[in-house]
Amino acid sequence: MARGLFSVTRTTGAGATALALVLFLALGTLVAVALRAEGAGAFTVADLAALRFTLVQATLSAALSIALAIPVGRALARRSFPGRGVLVMLLGAPFILPVIVAVFGLISVFGRSGLVSQALLALGLEPISIYGFHGVVLAHVFFNLPLATRLVLQGWLAIPAERFRLAASLGFTARDIARQLERPMLREVLPGAFLVIFLLCLTSFAVALALGGGPRATTIELAIYQAFRLDFDLGKAALLALVQFALGAAVALIALRVALPPGFGAGLDRAVSRWDANTPMLRALDAALITLATLFLVLPMTMIAVDGLPALATLPASVFTATARSLGVALASVILTLALALPIAAWSVKSGSRLVEGVGTLTIAASPLVIGTGLFIILFPITDPFALALPVTALVNAVMSLPFALRALVPALGQVEADFGRLADGLGMTGTARLRHLWLPRLARPLGFTAGLSAALSMGDLGVIALFASPDAPTLPLQIYRLLSAYRMDDAAGAALILLVTSLALFWVFDKGGRVNADA
Repeated sequence: MARGLFSVTRTTGAGATALALVLFLALGTLVAVALRAEGAGAFTVADLAALRFTLVQATLSAALSIALAIPVGRALARRSFPGRGVLVMLLGAPFILPVIVAVFGLISVFGRSGLVSQALLALGLEPISIYGFHGVVLAHVFFNLPLATRLVLQGWLAIPAERFRLAASLGFTARDIARQLERPMLREVLPGAFLVIFLLCLTSFAVALALGGGPRATTIELAIYQAFRLDFDLGKAALLALVQFALGAAVALIALRVALPPGFGAGLDRAVSRWDANTPMLRALDAALITLATLFLVLPMTMIAVDGLPALATLPASVFTATARSLGVALASVILTLALALPIAAWSVKSGSRLVEGVGTLTIAASPLVIGTGLFIILFPITDPFALALPVTALVNAVMSLPFALRALVPALGQVEADFGRLADGLGMTGTARLRHLWLPRLARPLGFTAGLSAALSMGDLGVIALFASPDAPTLPLQIYRLLSAYRMDDAAGAALILLVTSLALFWVFDKGGRVNADA
């Protein structure tokens, strides 16, 4: 009994320490910025416009992503074809794609000299512009349509096959199935999917920086950046960050209240042939939806390779130096993410409280720019904060990856403790022995996925480093942004290809490493 109590006590202590650090980074840094401000911030007309633009673009981006994901997810759920598994796997690629790389690919397809504009010119029509409101929404849909499709597809595949067989025996039509099976599932899945996508668009920075930025296309996050970088108005930055955090928390509460619990029960997980969608028209419709979605997601990434390959031989040395710098930041971010996520996940499982996990995910609504600035304000009396730009960037990237890490680790660790926890307690397995012999082998897959996701997201991040990097020490995303700003498009294309390959390789190596000899 003493050993069990000791185990719980150590778990609680480590988890509380990690959670306290997360709370400090999410809220303490905001307080530091507000206290450092010389006067209280006040909303101007431009700030109200930024708030309105943020809400409209986040709402529209999330709504479009969800609306497009429903037919695409339904088509994937009821069709079987060669390469389907690979296609579903590729749906995760845009989520880990560096934002600045995706923006470059979208410009190659939808920009004024892109494929779409060239086709319009050939038809005698005016080319389109990707910059401004519609460009920001387009980029957000590109990033979040795959995520929404995966969530919706998971909901469709979770409906037990026995429900469809029962519907067939009762003579249900396609409309009956939609009303009795599919709509209740969507009612359960969509609020959570909308929440996640809305929050991701709410705190978007690099997309707005590259494709927006004008007075009519400024998000709150970009307004925070401008308050820091251009005006050094810490009061306004703190006020905007507080508004952004409150919006994120409010949306989270609304989504929790409108979401419904699962209502289908368990099944035997047997595949079923969807007779209700076996008409030639519906088969053609599903094929068209899958093809269009694939082209929308794959074509920009293909254009990155097409544009970038010829430029690799002439890239300046600064690109490769920035690549090494970004790799170091990414690897440090992985270590910090796991060091925070494991204790918090363990405390959440041991306590049986979802509040611990909920507090750990607060950073999804926080502004990474404010977190970074707060840390620099705190460090300034002690040391030169600009010398710590890269470590601070790694730490901020780690806490921004934490919500995704907890969603992967908490359920997996809960299952491990449910299956083997009593046996481990009986053997007196606590502390590092429990971690080494029980948790790490059984959590190899979610840990590998978490490490890969954290590395890829950190590798492509263009956030805190845009504020505090010295001119001669940029990361690769910042170097690409500088090349784009200088209209060195060929060099930017080559650097974007390097960033794309490196980010995907990091995710693949860590994720595959988590699957080798994994027992879970």
